[in-house]
Amino acid sequence: MHFKIGLYEHQSAGALQGLINLLQQDTSLASDVDRIEAIRIAAYEPAFGIIGDDAKRDPRTRQSADHSMVYIVSTMLRKAIEAEGTRFLEGSSDDAWKQLMLTPYDFNLEAIDHPMTRRLMETVSFAHGGSDFDERYPDGIPTSMVIETSDGQSFDSGLVMYPAGHARCTTCDLDDLLAAKFAMHGGIAFDDPASIIAGLERIGDMSIGDVLGIWDCALADRPTYLD
Repeated sequence: MHFKIGLYEHQSAGALQGLINLLQQDTSLASDVDRIEAIRIAAYEPAFGIIGDDAKRDPRTRQSADHSMVYIVSTMLRKAIEAEGTRFLEGSSDDAWKQLMLTPYDFNLEAIDHPMTRRLMETVSFAHGGSDFDERYPDGIPTSMVIETSDGQSFDSGLVMYPAGHARCTTCDLDDLLAAKFAMHGGIAFDDPASIIAGLERIGDMSIGDVLGIWDCALADRPTYLD
């Protein structure tokens, strides 16, 4: 079973892990949007066909943005550049995932039209990696990323096969990452999500009556993701 660490189309997970790996390889990649000259992504089919076609280069709705490799990667990189400092990149990959995790608000209309995201999207190219990539799927999510900078440097992620959340990934603390994801989502829906999350985590031990009443709770009054 695979888990998504935040909100993104499943096929983009390898690219997001590649981006995090490169940001940790050289934190200066998150220092200035104008330093990013080109982002070159290669992946397998069906990733290329689902989230890489030309219609996905200019998403204008949540539905098109969350199925756009160009948008998803650019949004995570924008969040890294906008973060206050890069200390979180100096820790584990899990630390970076928790800081940069995509949320529902990363797919609202303001985020979709964000000038920095649009600037980064212009640098992204996405190609089908060919048979060498295709033959490695579905065992993994074979993806590679190269970031080229304005000063002529090139950073290569190499082949990413098992990003965080993938069933074959052995390098992440999945429970900790999912806890962060649940807290993120729960914090949007509830003022104090801890008891709701704890209840859901016990669902396997609940009685039928408890399950029937698990959603007897008050939602917080929040703006919609479009506001």
